[in-house]
Amino acid sequence: MLQNAPFDAQDLMQRIANDLMDSYDEELELEIEDRNVDEAGDLVATDKLERQRYFKELFRLQGELVKLQDWVQHSRQKVVILFEGRDAAGKGGVIKRITQRLNPRVARVAALPAPNDRERTQWYFQRYVAHLPAAGEIVLFDRSWYNRAGVERVMGFCSDDEYEEFFRTVPEFEKMLVRSGIKLVKYWFSITDEEQHLRFLGRIHDPLKQWKLSPMDLESRVRWEAYTKAKETMLDRTHIPEAPWWVVQAVDKKKARLNCIHHLLSQLPYQEVPHAPVVLPERVRNPEYFRQPVPASMYVPEVY
Repeated sequence: MLQNAPFDAQDLMQRIANDLMDSYDEELELEIEDRNVDEAGDLVATDKLERQRYFKELFRLQGELVKLQDWVQHSRQKVVILFEGRDAAGKGGVIKRITQRLNPRVARVAALPAPNDRERTQWYFQRYVAHLPAAGEIVLFDRSWYNRAGVERVMGFCSDDEYEEFFRTVPEFEKMLVRSGIKLVKYWFSITDEEQHLRFLGRIHDPLKQWKLSPMDLESRVRWEAYTKAKETMLDRTHIPEAPWWVVQAVDKKKARLNCIHHLLSQLPYQEVPHAPVVLPERVRNPEYFRQPVPASMYVPEVY
C-alpha cells in the first residue's frame, strides 16, 4: 500500500490498467496509419477475431524482443539487422513494431540519406561503419550498403566498375563484421507488382502518406523489371554462409511482421536475464518544501 497516496489501491490499479491500454493504443494508431482514414471506424468491427489473434501474437513477440534486448545488453552482444526490399514493401512497418517497446539507447534505427559530395569520395562502406553497434546495442538498417546493388545500379548512380567492386568487397566486409563479433541478419521483403501498385495508389490518395512517395519511388515503377534483375543478382552474389539472406513474403503486412519478428528471435540464442524485484522507494517529504506556483501564461492551452 502506498503511503500518502491521494488514491486507494483500487484506483491505483485502474490507473495502471489505463496506462497499459494507452500503450496498446499505440499499436492501434499504427494500424490506422495503414488504412484510409475513412476506414478507421471499421477497425474494431471488422475481422475482430483475426485482429485479436494478430495483436495477441504481436504483443507476445514484442515481450520476447524485450527479453532479447535485455540479453543483448547484459551479454554485450552486437547485432545488426538489414532490411531491404522494394519501395512500399513494408520494411518501415516491421521496424516500427520491433523497436516500438524497446529502449532507443539499445535498439536504434539507421536510415541514411543519399551520400553528400564528401561521402561520395570515401570508401563506399565508410559511412555505414560509423553506425555499427558497440557492445550491448542493436542497429536496424532501414536500407543499407545494398543500395549499390539496387537503386544505384538501376538508376545509374554507380559505374560498372564500382558495381563489380561492391560484389567483390561486400562478402569480405560482412565476413569481417561477423569475425569481429557482430551478429548480422539480412532480410529482403518481397511483394508482387500488383501489391506495390496498390500501395503506391494508397499513398497518392492519403495526404498523411504522400511524403513517402519520392520521384525515385515513382521511377521504380517504370523500372520494375530492372529492379527484379538487380535483386536476383544481389541475392545470388551475396548469399553467404556467414550472413545469408532471408526472404520475407510481405504481401500480407501483418503476417510479414509476425513472421519476420518470430524468425529474428530464432536467429539469436537469447535467454531471459534475471532481475532483482523492483521496489518503489518512498517519496521524501520535507515540511519546509513549498512548490512554487507556475505562471498561468506558461501553460499550454487545453484545447482538447
